Amino acid sequence: MKKKIQLPLQTANLVVGFMVWVLISSLLPFIRADINIPPERIAIITAVPVVLGSVLRIPLGYYANVFGARLVFLISFILLLFPVFFISQASSITDLVIGGTFLGIGGAVFSVGVTSLPKYYPKEKHGLINGIYGMGNIGTAVTTFAAPVIATQIGWVATVKLYLILLLAFALLNFFLGDRKEPRVKTPIVEQIKGVYKNEKLWLFSLFYFITFGSFVAFTVFLPNFLVDFFELGKVDAGIRTAGFIVVATLVRPIGGWLGDKFQPLFILMTVFAGLTIGSLILAFSPGLALYTVGVMLIAITSGIGNGVIFKLVPFYFNKQAGTVNGIVSMMGGLGGFFPPLLLAAIFSLTGSYSIGFMAFSQVSLVSLVLVLWLYYMDEMTLSKEVFDHTGQGILVTDSSGKILSINPAFTELTGYTEKEVIGKTPGILSSGKHDSAYYDAMWKAINETGIWQGEIWNKKKNGDIFLEFLMISAVNDDSDEVVRYVGTFTDITDHQ
Repeated sequence: MKKKIQLPLQTANLVVGFMVWVLISSLLPFIRADINIPPERIAIITAVPVVLGSVLRIPLGYYANVFGARLVFLISFILLLFPVFFISQASSITDLVIGGTFLGIGGAVFSVGVTSLPKYYPKEKHGLINGIYGMGNIGTAVTTFAAPVIATQIGWVATVKLYLILLLAFALLNFFLGDRKEPRVKTPIVEQIKGVYKNEKLWLFSLFYFITFGSFVAFTVFLPNFLVDFFELGKVDAGIRTAGFIVVATLVRPIGGWLGDKFQPLFILMTVFAGLTIGSLILAFSPGLALYTVGVMLIAITSGIGNGVIFKLVPFYFNKQAGTVNGIVSMMGGLGGFFPPLLLAAIFSLTGSYSIGFMAFSQVSLVSLVLVLWLYYMDEMTLSKEVFDHTGQGILVTDSSGKILSINPAFTELTGYTEKEVIGKTPGILSSGKHDSAYYDAMWKAINETGIWQGEIWNKKKNGDIFLEFLMISAVNDDSDEVVRYVGTFTDITDHQ
């Protein structure tokens, strides 16, 4: 029974964690009425929760494997009680920075669920399951929409204190409903990191999530004050519009995971980064509110889909180190939300415009699109090499003049010749002398006329043994229909003869 409720329970945990994570940025227009905050300090205050919320994702993802999600969520919610109460008593910028830093624990719990939940489901559902869990991002929308509405009635201090009740309630829920028997993985974290840090896919996925989740977080913390200052909207109106962005990005996240389960995930990522490039280009031209909304919604949709797809890719490529890799990738995503608000604020203070910042974002998205194309190409090359290396048939590749360019391990096993011994030579080194020139003339006539020949042929191994093989030779042509190489595949059929 407890296994069945882990998905809804952990998703609800993420909702609460993200509600707390954006508490300051959502209430900042109200907090500024009581605490004097210069405009240049706003970006720092809204961004500091992202730092700890990003860095802590690595240990929390690891400890979710070691101790289970139940204990990690429980301790996280208890620890969050302290910074939430501290913020309710804040009277200075320093208080907000200190309290906001430790609110990052709320964002860090993300790596717990993406590590824990795949243990309960088959691989073909990991994208959808992590996508559903990722819908917990909607917690940022709940706070962004509800906190300003409540604050207009009871004030921001009392609103913050309400979150203490919520955290206590979910600490108890995890104590009673969390799975005490969750499978554990206890490989030391240093060994896990050593096993993955040289893998370029780890850093590519980190970059991709840095862009997709980073744009989600950045717009979440950036939009409320931007809409008030730039478009002169009301505080509640700005909160509702920001909540709309969050809801859209959150609801399409499981769609991204589902698409990653059903189709080639890298194709989906190509579409994601193309959409982010177009959306940020729209914003770069400082449009009116209507077109600005179109650009922001395009970013919401594509970033949400991207967030879902990436966590289909992580367990697929890093099954045994999923906890640590999830932590590293999600940490980079969190950091992706830290820098853009600071960069946009700095650019605005220098130029009086956000256009340069959005243009830079479009170029980073375009570079990511190119990198996804490269990764797909490399994957295809790797697949081809794995087939080449592990097939049981001997394979040799020659150039158009007949000189051997490459052989596979099965060739060496069947003939005794190593790659070093045959590269640059012709297949004539295998000749047994049992066939006359007319036999070979007929073979090459068939290849030149039809592009292929197959049949039985006697050849000789390195140790002098004669063996009968079934051989197929194919000609490979370029775009101008000129032969550029020949590929021969063979199987030893001596025993059958």
